[in-house]
Amino acid sequence: MRMAGERAEAPFLLFEDQRWSFGATADIALRGATWLDKLGVEAGDRVVLAIGNRPMFVFAWFALLARGAVAVPVSPEMFGDPLRYIVSQSESRFLLCEAADHARFAAETAPCGVTVRSFADEAAFVADIVRHPLATPAPARDHTPAAILYTSGTTGQPKGVVIPNRSYLAAGEKVTEAIGITAEDRIMTFLPLHHANPQMYSIMSALTAGCSVAIVPRFSASRFLEQAAHYRATGFTYVGTVLSILAKEWSAPVQSSLRWCVGGGAPRAVWERLNSLLPVQVHELYGMTETGGLVTINARSRYRFGSVGAARDDFDVVALDEDGRVLPPGRTGEIAVRPRQPWVMMSGYFRKPEETLAAMDNLWFHTGDLGRFDDEGFLYFEGRKKELIRRGGEMISPVEIELAALKFPQVADCAAVGVADEILEEDIKLVVVRRDGFDADALLAHLRGALPRHMLPRYLEFVSEIPKTPTQKVQRFRLVRNSEATVDLRGPRVSG
Repeated sequence: MRMAGERAEAPFLLFEDQRWSFGATADIALRGATWLDKLGVEAGDRVVLAIGNRPMFVFAWFALLARGAVAVPVSPEMFGDPLRYIVSQSESRFLLCEAADHARFAAETAPCGVTVRSFADEAAFVADIVRHPLATPAPARDHTPAAILYTSGTTGQPKGVVIPNRSYLAAGEKVTEAIGITAEDRIMTFLPLHHANPQMYSIMSALTAGCSVAIVPRFSASRFLEQAAHYRATGFTYVGTVLSILAKEWSAPVQSSLRWCVGGGAPRAVWERLNSLLPVQVHELYGMTETGGLVTINARSRYRFGSVGAARDDFDVVALDEDGRVLPPGRTGEIAVRPRQPWVMMSGYFRKPEETLAAMDNLWFHTGDLGRFDDEGFLYFEGRKKELIRRGGEMISPVEIELAALKFPQVADCAAVGVADEILEEDIKLVVVRRDGFDADALLAHLRGALPRHMLPRYLEFVSEIPKTPTQKVQRFRLVRNSEATVDLRGPRVSG
């Protein structure tokens, strides 16, 4: 709440033609904490936050923080078994959503026994909240959980990453310091607010620097420059897909108020092309939800084109060989990280102690990603060791897709894999062993009813058997290349 005192009147949240100051946002959060108390939310309770890209997400999140409760952000488009799993596994007692989604969420989560509350928009939220007195904020201890962010796992069940208060603040501080963000900046974010990236690199950076953050409902390449001009934005956060799309959007250099961008997953060629079109400094970084966001970053003072930057001063970052030994510069190995300060990364997977211990093998957190260092300590991302599919910034478990497909009676066996895509980085292919009477359209209809939109396959391929190891693990590497038998569900057959 420091900025509520130092910069109480300064604009914090920008949305369309509306704005809320730091002071107004703090007032809403503290009155919201009282509302939550009267609703029955206690300190430590988990509360699912299913709100889209709008200030209401921030109001609700900050109210939960002020109450000492733990936010469990999910996509407002989530439904079915994936939604019920998160609600149940997180032991959430309440769900907050937009009024338009209330009936759907109430029906979907009825078996979970949660209380659903909703508001139509910011005006309705504030009108209800301001009737309540200001709460005394819960003690903001470094180790206190601030949120549980669910990330896909190779086992098929998402894991709840417990992010402590200090981890959020440290991420905002390190981004602000590395880029040199000041109170005069305006950060534009269009990435889904239920993700760690905009929470840490946009919202927390703005809090740290005392600057404004403009919330855009969704990314649009055709409106990107118009939106940047509307908000007079100086920076934005990205995933690699965003930069890939922008690099294709323009055929000649463009001008804007933008000076920098920060994020991860931008291929070197895309980074280079964007630099020739849009005069911004690309601050490519490396990190993941479990590490509390960035562990390396290309800072203004220490920058290497093509790398993902050098390690933060509060983390050790190394490349390990198969036996867990630290590799010298130039050698590719699994990226592993270890905090030098307490509570700057996750405190564990919620209610999954064995998975937490497994991830922290030999006191290093093993990322499942591959990389190498140069002689000056810059890290170069080399790919993934894990089986997760990275589609447009979403990390998707192939097992979740497979479990949904196997519920279709005419699917005897299947495997989901990521295939290269020049825009999304990867898209999804479902490889199927059919039973008699198989109907592809019926399978797709089944999947549309079982999976969120971002998990639906683009490609379908039929095989006589799924290649597996002697221990029955799927050999996904043998399935990633498309062939003449691959059907592109958006067009003609493809190969490559």
